[in-house]
Amino acid sequence: MSAQPAGTTSTAPTARQIWTRVRGAALVLALILTGGIALAAVQSVDSHNALDPRSADPHGSRAIAELLKARGVSITLATTLPEATAAMDSDTTLLVTAPDLLTDAQQSTLRRTMENSAARTVLVGAGRPSLDVLAPTVTSAPGIPVTERTPACALPAAIRAGSVDLGGERYEVSPGTTADSCYGSDDLPTLVRLPRTEVTGSDTVLLGSPDILYNSRLDQLGNASLALQLLGSQAHLVWYLPSLSDASATAETPDGNTTGDFFALIPSGWLWGTLQLAVATLLAALWRGRRLGPLVTEPLPVALRASETTEGHARLYHKANARDRAASVLRAATRTKLASLLGVPVKDAHSPGRLLPALSLRLPQTSADVESVLFGPAPVDDTALIHLADQLDALEREVRTP
Repeated sequence: MSAQPAGTTSTAPTARQIWTRVRGAALVLALILTGGIALAAVQSVDSHNALDPRSADPHGSRAIAELLKARGVSITLATTLPEATAAMDSDTTLLVTAPDLLTDAQQSTLRRTMENSAARTVLVGAGRPSLDVLAPTVTSAPGIPVTERTPACALPAAIRAGSVDLGGERYEVSPGTTADSCYGSDDLPTLVRLPRTEVTGSDTVLLGSPDILYNSRLDQLGNASLALQLLGSQAHLVWYLPSLSDASATAETPDGNTTGDFFALIPSGWLWGTLQLAVATLLAALWRGRRLGPLVTEPLPVALRASETTEGHARLYHKANARDRAASVLRAATRTKLASLLGVPVKDAHSPGRLLPALSLRLPQTSADVESVLFGPAPVDDTALIHLADQLDALEREVRTP
């Protein structure tokens, strides 16, 4: 196989070759990014005003806020923990709409507020991240869909409200704990009321899902009745909307450590999404990665020109960075041709002891390092491989020259 002169041969891939190699991965990445952006936009629209007492959106809570005000309950909206704690007194109900967003330091601060100030605390959707601190006698169980459920308990507020739309978090109350367990599924309640004790700190209500507070569901079943009774038992209501932008999330603990680190502020859904993306990337890498192993000879269904076969082999070697294999093939072909030109048996063409003496007799004045060219080490890069091909071609022409 002859090679082009080194000065006119380029091994750098063209833009078309690069695009052909990466277009599959680029398409998958573009689809993932597009889907993520679309999902984030939809969730942002849906959750931006969720449980906000000023919002008239379907998932807002302006309707229940107006009903509470009409019954003489004053409402203080707090978006940071310091605002919420500053507004508390002994005649106040504290509503926390997303307790799982609170960091450990914030939960500890809120716990002290529950013990010293709040008459009642309503925790919406509290799960494993917050129950250990805010309701230590209760643990979370696998969630369930929101649907119509009956009270099945002795809590007066639940009995008066009747059936409501509840679901979400379910709870397991520790044995020996005094509690009202209502609206259950498989004997696990979605609403738990813990009366004030030294352990609970305040009259604490765990609400598995926020649906009874939504504008879109308030007029259904006994949702409004239950919401008014839970939130309107005191003359003052502090409506706390936890936020990831709350500066108190980075407050220092007494030992000087900052508890609100970056990962603590990331919702668990994003962490799981990142893990799934990493797994998908790994699988794509395995799919697109080079498969090592010997070439497999297959019968061709059609006749191909020798030049096309040679070019195809060269491209395969180049794609696999198989410079050693390519150099071995080039040298073997040249040794075979030289052996026939020098009268050396073909079986001895690859023996330095038989081929090199015959070549020295034919070319006594050659300046090339014949042994290195024909039997030397593998090239270290593509440029060296091209130079080797040029040397082999030149050596063959020199032997052929009379």
